[in-house]
Amino acid sequence: MRPAETPAPPGVPQAVVPTAPACRRWYGPGRGKTGAVLAAVVAALLAAPRLVPNTPGRMGSLLETLLPWLGLAVPVLLCAGLLRREPVAVVAALLPALVWGVRFGGPFLTGTDDSGDLVVVQHNVSDENADPAGTAAALSRSGAGIVALEELTPQALPVYARALASRFPYHGASGTVGLWSAHPLTDVHPVDIRPHGIAEGWNRGLRATAHTPCGDLAVYVAHVPSIRLGATGLRSGPRDESVALLATAIRDEPQARVLLLGDLNSTVDDRGLSPLRAHLDAPGSGVAFSWPASFPVARIDQVLARSVHVTGIRTLPATGSDHLPVAAYVDFGGAGAE
Repeated sequence: MRPAETPAPPGVPQAVVPTAPACRRWYGPGRGKTGAVLAAVVAALLAAPRLVPNTPGRMGSLLETLLPWLGLAVPVLLCAGLLRREPVAVVAALLPALVWGVRFGGPFLTGTDDSGDLVVVQHNVSDENADPAGTAAALSRSGAGIVALEELTPQALPVYARALASRFPYHGASGTVGLWSAHPLTDVHPVDIRPHGIAEGWNRGLRATAHTPCGDLAVYVAHVPSIRLGATGLRSGPRDESVALLATAIRDEPQARVLLLGDLNSTVDDRGLSPLRAHLDAPGSGVAFSWPASFPVARIDQVLARSVHVTGIRTLPATGSDHLPVAAYVDFGGAGAE
């Protein structure tokens, strides 16, 4: 209840307190400018993350690795604008929403194109996997013609070999990576992607020729060093050096059709993978966040291709690993048997 107003004494003018029109509270000058500026910054980062330099701390790569999650800023900006009754900020928040939709809406909303001539599976099985036999059984049921595995320990490798043999009679291994195939494999050999300063015996690269019904295919399996997030940002030097060595091998690969399956410890948006992306294409559809398995936030398990088309990629059910397996669909473009 408002207190009763005391009338002014006779001869003294009544004081008039001006009241701002309701529209001034919504559309007053300057209201919503801060929200609009923040929305513009988010939209710019979504559209052109390379505006953020990689020095110091590889912050550009960190942003690119988690780029889809920047879209979470949109509902925050919208709610802030509504609660503060700032229409300018509310309308401005639609700009990053539009940019996110153009860049990521397709993969999130349209699903995975599972057409193709060949199904391949990429999986970091984890060197701490307590159930390699169960993991192998799950991969055998995936419908894949080719399976690439990383973090194979000397103790687990024979388990995988036995469990996968009936479905994938052809296989090869080098260090901690391996390749299993339902189609004949030849010219299986290690690929040196060991960064400077890492001791001898570190073998995480493999190359083979798979003779599929649609033609020969050079298949690379790789596990590049992980990146580390610390107080000064990302540390990715060994990863970047390993990626550069792998990119050189693929650039010089004489086989026209190339497929790379591996744990690349980054997303395809990360500029750290630019040497590989210069020679290989990413999947055409699908999100397939693969790590960590308990709450996946990024796809760091990749299937990249040259002269064949990866139409789509998706995750498979969890195994005993901290990564989810990913299945990709490969289209040879109507090529017949050679």
